[in-house]
Amino acid sequence: MPATTPPEIVPRHAVAGGLVLAGLILQIAQFTELFPLAHAVSYCLWLATALLWIDIPRRTRRQAGILAAIGLGLLILARTWHGARIDWPGILDGNTYVVAMLVGVSFIGLIGNLRGRSRPQGKALTGARGMRGTWLGVHLLGSILNLSTVFMVGDRLERHGPLSTPQLLGLNRGLSSAALWSPFFASMGVVMTLAPAMHYATILAFGLPLALVSGMLTVGELSRRFELADTAGFSLSPRSLLMPVSMAALVMLFHYVITPRLSIVSIITFLLPSVALLSNLPSGPRWTLRRIHQHTLTRLPAMRGEISLFLCAGLLTEGLSGFISAATGSNWTLFAQFGSLEAIASFLAIVISAVAGLHPIIGVSVLASMLDLDAGRQTLFAFVALASWAVGTSVGPLSGINLSLQGRYGVSGTAMMRHNLGYAAVMALLVVVSIIGLDAWL
Repeated sequence: MPATTPPEIVPRHAVAGGLVLAGLILQIAQFTELFPLAHAVSYCLWLATALLWIDIPRRTRRQAGILAAIGLGLLILARTWHGARIDWPGILDGNTYVVAMLVGVSFIGLIGNLRGRSRPQGKALTGARGMRGTWLGVHLLGSILNLSTVFMVGDRLERHGPLSTPQLLGLNRGLSSAALWSPFFASMGVVMTLAPAMHYATILAFGLPLALVSGMLTVGELSRRFELADTAGFSLSPRSLLMPVSMAALVMLFHYVITPRLSIVSIITFLLPSVALLSNLPSGPRWTLRRIHQHTLTRLPAMRGEISLFLCAGLLTEGLSGFISAATGSNWTLFAQFGSLEAIASFLAIVISAVAGLHPIIGVSVLASMLDLDAGRQTLFAFVALASWAVGTSVGPLSGINLSLQGRYGVSGTAMMRHNLGYAAVMALLVVVSIIGLDAWL
């Protein structure tokens, strides 16, 4: 009797992948307001995380476990010490919107060749021009495709030999700086959830120029520090830009015209899987189902590290918010006001914690739980969160991008941190200036 599951697929992974897919489908169903089970999405995602827990890298597992334990402990203390009313069935709902978006974005990998990979088009260049192409390619494609772009571009560059330090730094900085402005990034999903009244156009006006400066800084610095004459870079073709630009235009069309009530996070969650599905249907329903099946069995379980971290950080945020509210009677906040000085202090604290090994989502979540911001201040908070994410993930040894580079190409996370310290210091200075300017603008 033929096996229904490929021999290389662990049954536990297959079940977990199915649960993650179910969570995405249930989240999309909730957008119609016809789905009655409010917590089903989080239960599916948490159960999948439990099934995949032993496969999560040890460092990530330890970090996620500590976050979840602290969050749950704070909720218990809020209930026992202060008699707070806790919505126990809903404590696992934190960041499920973001996780669902990440899962939805992963389906963009089904738009591409017959092997199921969206492969950037272009030929390798060398020197500063090649480094500029690498940064720009990862930045533009990564603004839509997120972390998968690093592997697509990195694997292409690796055809010319093992990746060198400047190539790895180009991949790192090209992706991390997209967090400053891209509406498709997980960072933007978190920020839109924590600061729903933020003004995205203002974020774009400050974040995009800062990202471009990051690119110029990267190319200039690496050209001075390393001999790039024989270092292969990546060259974008117009065909490579077609998909990111088209997806961004579709998201804006839905946001402003077709479904104005839905947030950008919600639109991305259902739009990208839908586009991936429609792009495969011309090859036949059987082909389409086979690719979705393969994606569910392989790619979705492979997201276990980021899914667990986001879910556990969400539980931490629930715990902190509940405990602080119970202990202070909802009257205490970290800052009496949130101006430029408070924003700068918050930004620096989150970046320093990232260097110490904490993912920026932790600092952002903790900060949000200790603030009570009116609509006018949420844009400043959003910029602080995105900037700390962009700088913190580039330099943090345990950030998702550096852990991914370590696992895929064998580079040390500590080495990446050391090479990025100068870059992070300059970017931090530029962010501080931008915060002051944004505060004056608002």
